Amino acid sequence: VPEPDVNQLTTIFTSLVFLAATQDIAVDGWALTLLSKENLSYASTAQTIGLNTGYFLSFTVFLAFNSTDFANKYFRSVPSEIPLLSLGAYLQFWGFACYAVTLGLLIFKKEDPVAADDPDLNLKKVYEIMWSICKLKHVQSICIIHLVAKIGFQANDAVTSLKLVEKGLSKEDLALAVLIDFPAQIIGGWYAASWSRGSRPLRPWLWAFWVRLGFAAGAMALVYFFPNIKPVPSSYFWGIVAFTVLSSFSSTVQFVGVSAFHTQISDPLIGGTYMTLLNTVSNLGGTWPRYFVLKGVDMFSEATCHVEQEGSEILMKATECVSEHGKATCTDLGGTCVTERDGYYIVSWICIGLGASILVFYIWPTAKRLQALKRSQWRVNTSI
Repeated sequence: VPEPDVNQLTTIFTSLVFLAATQDIAVDGWALTLLSKENLSYASTAQTIGLNTGYFLSFTVFLAFNSTDFANKYFRSVPSEIPLLSLGAYLQFWGFACYAVTLGLLIFKKEDPVAADDPDLNLKKVYEIMWSICKLKHVQSICIIHLVAKIGFQANDAVTSLKLVEKGLSKEDLALAVLIDFPAQIIGGWYAASWSRGSRPLRPWLWAFWVRLGFAAGAMALVYFFPNIKPVPSSYFWGIVAFTVLSSFSSTVQFVGVSAFHTQISDPLIGGTYMTLLNTVSNLGGTWPRYFVLKGVDMFSEATCHVEQEGSEILMKATECVSEHGKATCTDLGGTCVTERDGYYIVSWICIGLGASILVFYIWPTAKRLQALKRSQWRVNTSI
């Protein structure tokens, strides 16, 4: 088997992400021009449904149907080692699907002619406008909000599912829970858009903070009371499904609410650039804390490696038993890693405490002030 060409793979996926980001900016701007002002909140609904559908099809569906265990458990009477769906076939299908949709828009969708008074925005001017946007005090405020808003539930989002799998929940059952969750998110996105209409689009986003913090606390109980019997009882599994659906619904409410706000404040002339800038900062706020969360879980965890030798049990202190390397070493010794202190609970409480404090003392008053601003105050001079 030839060695994988990492450089070529990196180049291909970098190009793919660049093209996808370019298309994303164009679609964001397109939504602002297609919809009337009173229906702008539905742009976030379309975005939510589209993102959830894409995530569902490209991640959840593929992982489920690419798993031989999932196929053997739910679709086959005779077990087989061949998955229902291969990676190559799946990528080829969606590659052709993307081409078909893009060509369809190119051929059948006719754009309105450019108005004579529309500004001529070349690449240099677009970046100058982006810098002008970044210099607005209220844009800086909302960017700070986005960078710290998701700290409270980072431990839940990043670690809970890993802990459930670590305790014995099969990946197939977890994938099934997400499959069931998908239609609920589509319906939730529609209702959330109606709540985000009007002059206070951030209201559902703010209230959903408390719900998500509550689910972050509930996730610890879900992990702590994981049953020690195999297979996992159906009552516990359906509890996971209910938890997943409700937790994801609160996340959808927040996403739709803040996206509706972005849509309202963005200047249609540079709407795609404006919205993508805010969405990028929002996404960054959900990624940068994860490194510290995962490191914190390992740092606060303590484990011992239990090794039986000639009928007697020897306890070997092994703090590295927390890491994958330490667990593998313990397994090679014929031992079993036993967690004495799980850092997941400590980090979860730290995140919830920080999240609640930031919400009360900064996010809540700042968000209410920002949504009260006139839309003209979010505009920049495009003639610079």
